[in-house]
Amino acid sequence: MANSRFPVPDSRILVFLYLFSLSLRANILAVADNKDAIVVGINREGNGSALPQGENADVGGSGGYSGVEISELCNIDIQGFLPPPYGNVSGFICKPIWNTFILRYAQRDDHVMTMILSATYTTGWVGMGFSKDGMMAGSSAMVGWFNKKGQPRIKQYYLQGTRSSQVIHDKGELPLTNVPPVVAIHGAMIYMAFQLKFENHLHQQPIILAFGSRYPKHFHLTHHVDKRTIMFDFSGGSSSVLYVSSREKKNHGALGMIGWGIILPVGAIIPRYFKHKDPLWYYLHAILQLVGFIFGLATVLLGIQLYNKLNVKNANISAHRGIGIFILVLSILQILAFFLRPSKDSKFRRFWNWYHHWFGRFALFFGAVNIVLGIQIGYAGNEWKIGYGFLLAVVLLAVIVLETLSWMKKRSDKTTAPPTFQMNPVQ
Repeated sequence: MANSRFPVPDSRILVFLYLFSLSLRANILAVADNKDAIVVGINREGNGSALPQGENADVGGSGGYSGVEISELCNIDIQGFLPPPYGNVSGFICKPIWNTFILRYAQRDDHVMTMILSATYTTGWVGMGFSKDGMMAGSSAMVGWFNKKGQPRIKQYYLQGTRSSQVIHDKGELPLTNVPPVVAIHGAMIYMAFQLKFENHLHQQPIILAFGSRYPKHFHLTHHVDKRTIMFDFSGGSSSVLYVSSREKKNHGALGMIGWGIILPVGAIIPRYFKHKDPLWYYLHAILQLVGFIFGLATVLLGIQLYNKLNVKNANISAHRGIGIFILVLSILQILAFFLRPSKDSKFRRFWNWYHHWFGRFALFFGAVNIVLGIQIGYAGNEWKIGYGFLLAVVLLAVIVLETLSWMKKRSDKTTAPPTFQMNPVQ
């Protein structure tokens, strides 16, 4: 009797299960709380884990695509999951640019650029930045992600520096149009679409690509897992790597700091304050300056290599490069001075001393300036700033102490000089 009180026909159960299965395959449309952005979430063709759930997955993937895969991904009908105008823009150029990142773009005659960036996605965030000089600091970026609740988000960020606190959301210099940016998931890919209007036709542009595996917290981005800087040619669709490894930059900075920040200053201190240790001071001075010159030469050669890899125009980088070459020329002149050193009795010795002393001082001064400039344009951490600040303070303190002791010794020698000998007249 109990079972007969609520009879349910088998046909209704089958209809209910069918409708439920259809709901799992339905596309989900969500509007973000950001009034300036429309965000779309598309499920993965019936996969229940369509939207990101975990925090241990990866974004961007571990490798690139084959030619067949690229062709298939570029031929995906984006009208099915991206709203107008992104879904119906004609003439898109589709190019793989890094890892699993694929860029679709179309540039109109009125300088309006429509861009769609896609990459494999499970969790975290994906970003595309526009840089003036290939550097992270000072660039503006569009970043998209889905949070833990499956809510889509897309925002513009301004990168004041390399620290997380210097990445500011809802700020930036990208010339966004009135068309709201869009972020969507389709299949295994995340799609981030936005539209920019430039003053001139966009040709070569430094682009910064990055992704993180953790969700942003209160719109503050977590640290990226990986990033790459490229020079992208929007006229021809080609790209070249602008990425310089941190190890190469650290090697360049370390060589310069050791050569111009330690060895050469110590080699210059010895002949000024330790000439009474003759001839030891001379050999120490010559050896230290030669070793310092080798370090300086290696610094310049590695710097030129980095400059050629970077391949961007930046006033600070050009100044750093120019000062480095200038210091190298002064150092070569100092090496030549060693072989052209006149004898102590020569009438040219005074001019040689003047040339040798002042060229050396100029080289040390500009070496210190260039180290500080290199730390600035390389966005080195506080450990580099504190380290070189401490090193410079020690050198300056040593010079002050030695100069004071030298002055006191000279003054003491004058006051204790023996009186002039005089013979008493014969009585």
